[in-house]
Amino acid sequence: MTIRVGVIGASFAKAAYLPALRHVEGAEVVALASARMESARAAADAFDVPHAYDDWQAMLRTHEFDLVCIATPTDTHAPIALAALDAGANVLCEKPTAMDADEARAMRDRAAELGRVAMMGHELRFNPNRRKVAELVASGAIGEVRHAHISNVTPGWADPAARPAGDWWSLAERGGGRLGANGSHQVDLLRWWFGEVEAVLGIVDTMIPNRLDKHTGEPWTATADDYDHLLLEQERCRRSDVVMSGVARHNMNNVTEIFGSEGTIVLTNADERLLLGAPGAELEDISVDDPNARLPGVNKGIWNVSFVALMQELCSAVREGRAPKEGATFEDGWRNQMVLDAAKRSHAERAWVSLGG
Repeated sequence: MTIRVGVIGASFAKAAYLPALRHVEGAEVVALASARMESARAAADAFDVPHAYDDWQAMLRTHEFDLVCIATPTDTHAPIALAALDAGANVLCEKPTAMDADEARAMRDRAAELGRVAMMGHELRFNPNRRKVAELVASGAIGEVRHAHISNVTPGWADPAARPAGDWWSLAERGGGRLGANGSHQVDLLRWWFGEVEAVLGIVDTMIPNRLDKHTGEPWTATADDYDHLLLEQERCRRSDVVMSGVARHNMNNVTEIFGSEGTIVLTNADERLLLGAPGAELEDISVDDPNARLPGVNKGIWNVSFVALMQELCSAVREGRAPKEGATFEDGWRNQMVLDAAKRSHAERAWVSLGG
């Protein structure tokens, strides 16, 4: 069976989606749309995609798709996903799911009503080291999980002149900010490993609102968060916390630490090392290799490499008419969005917010 694929959004799609789809049997990318025809045509030409559009609605009207992959700004996720579902396609949507949990619920409900396969772009669920973490936690290898900590500290937004005016990642009204960009991934991993989030205490802050256009030097105002700190209560982890900053002057990368009654797990993104420690013993390297990193044309980095397995599972589910066996669905996307919304509410109210199951 040929799976006719449409891609909406050129940047991340060119880095991850399109290289991954070249390694999915039967997947044929028919058309690609982007806000600018120049970007759409460049990505389409690079990957031998026959049709390019600067209007995603026109693309959906013109072609029949088995699968539509969405890699666009957050404020467009719900409208595009709903339209693609109504047009008869199964859907992959980038994170964060939507602008809020209401939009995310509408996406989940429409996909369920129509019987479509609907997955989120939480590719790290397909990374071998993070799969290993899930196995270790589920098997009781470190005993009862007492607390977990994730730190993601980078300098990308530290310079007030680092980004162009109107950059959507820096605008709350477009769904930008580190909470959605990176926090959605961290929350998805924590939910996968430790179960549902029951309560949230959050800081969602904009430390450098006053910015200068990187090209012209003209002042502009960022409204999206560049620093976040979440403290979560979960079903199988009493305390998990996530610290994210884009305004540090040095890159401290991404580190995950999980502390159990019988052991410790440490995972570092910079070198992709997974360490496991038993009581009284040194941390031992148990890192797992991802063979997809050696596939031709796949870009380096876990974010790009992990999409190969995600796309393979997604297309298999579409081909076989079944639910995905692994990965994050629109149900997960909705539950993830509730946590992000609760963090924002917690910051505004300066209080814990219960998710009520």
